Amino acid sequence: MIAIIGFIVVTGAVLGGFVLSGGHVGALLQPYELLTIGGAALGGLIVMSTKKILVDLVKGCLACLKGSPFGKPAYRDLFKLMYTLLRLARRDGLLALEAHVGKPHDSKIFHEYPRISKNHHVTDFICGAFAPVLDGTVRPEQLPEMLEAEIKVIEQEHHAPLHALQKTADALPGFGIVAAVLGIVITMESISGPVEEIGHHVGTALVGTFLGILMSYGFFGPLASRMELLGQEELVFFRAIASIVSGFAGDASPKVAIERACRGIGSAVRPSRDELDKMFKEVEGA
Repeated sequence: MIAIIGFIVVTGAVLGGFVLSGGHVGALLQPYELLTIGGAALGGLIVMSTKKILVDLVKGCLACLKGSPFGKPAYRDLFKLMYTLLRLARRDGLLALEAHVGKPHDSKIFHEYPRISKNHHVTDFICGAFAPVLDGTVRPEQLPEMLEAEIKVIEQEHHAPLHALQKTADALPGFGIVAAVLGIVITMESISGPVEEIGHHVGTALVGTFLGILMSYGFFGPLASRMELLGQEELVFFRAIASIVSGFAGDASPKVAIERACRGIGSAVRPSRDELDKMFKEVEGA
């Protein structure tokens, strides 16, 4: 929603300034310029990307428009879910977690927190983090390094579509110049015509430069920055999970493991001491 509001503000500011200066919006509606710029940008994006990058890019753009799923409610569900799982492991032993971690989609505990269970990336990471602990294949001091390596891979996969989008944004002013040059070529073919016709062709050519710059700095560039921000928020969420599981594997109590993870997240989504105590009581009273 924030991204949509931002795009509306950019469009309104540009068009408003143009109209107030005496311009006519119809002069900016040049479909052939858009075809040239958009087609060149899309072609360049396809050339520099793999199928996975293109799919991830579309998903990332949609996520930018919908907003971040890793807000304070998501952290509240995460901490309550993890506290429930850790209390179960402390009370009934690690084997009690296998039914939930092995098949999270059939787990009543996971189903109680739909913000987590419906995000298969988060669910898979939680289950994958617990797996070596349940199998006993790693020592507690080895687990943080293992989970951080997995997070690094996630980070690299986030950067691939972001890099492609940023490259496209950087290229758009150049494609705008290409469209403008093509417009000047058309103008030269009509150089002997009426002044009004020449002026129309020159104006159309300049619209190409305008659109290329506007699309780059007003839309694609900010969209890439927004996508990067959302990617960072997701990585912080995963690191909170890793911190909780690593702390528990290191024999920390469930409360201590979660409190330590809270210190690694931003103040905008971090629960207060009272909120955290309330979450613990809600789980204990369930």
